[in-house]
Amino acid sequence: MVDVKLLLVEDDPSIAASLIDALTGEGFTVTHASTGAEALNVADPDLILLDIGLPDMDGRDVCRRIRETRKTPIIMLTARDEEEDILRGLQIGADDYMTKPFSAKQLAARMKAVMRRCQTDPYRQPASEVRVGDLVLDLQSHEVTKAGKPVQLTRLEFRILYMLALNEGRIIPYSRLIEYAWGYYDEGNSNLLKTHICHIRKKLALSPSGKRGIKAVLGVGYSLSRG
Repeated sequence: MVDVKLLLVEDDPSIAASLIDALTGEGFTVTHASTGAEALNVADPDLILLDIGLPDMDGRDVCRRIRETRKTPIIMLTARDEEEDILRGLQIGADDYMTKPFSAKQLAARMKAVMRRCQTDPYRQPASEVRVGDLVLDLQSHEVTKAGKPVQLTRLEFRILYMLALNEGRIIPYSRLIEYAWGYYDEGNSNLLKTHICHIRKKLALSPSGKRGIKAVLGVGYSLSRG
């Protein structure tokens, strides 16, 4: 693996020391910050591991501030496994999450998957721009417009919509959408996928049925049709 500059934001000294040792062994160059303020002052990491429970601010606030200026991949570290907490993190711009406790090898594998999906697309070589009706998706800028007006999507929402748009009219299985969006398949992300689809429909005013919109095929997957 090419040397990756990792920013670890973790206030627990013992957890931080353990992760630094393990992840250095996996080939990452680790910079450690124990507070949100320290994290925001670290320049240009390639990847960020961000604990939610920090002493000076909520990790989600740190994530939100990073997203104002940077697209650096972010994995949230949390002791909470409630779906709503996870969704809140993903909606403000996190790329993935890990629920404590986890092994260093599990974390390293998840980190490499996030890096791969942020740099390349594992399913197929994509077009730089995809048009479906009045929707335009630009892979380079991760921007979406509808009828010429910009629509703000999270990185995960963009990837889900991009896969559907790239295969307009075809049913994409749940497993393939999850693997493409998250960079790996985890059955536990099925409910999160459903929620992201609902958010995409709402933001783009797309119907769940009829000729135009994102259709669910029960037990199979989703398809996008321009109508």
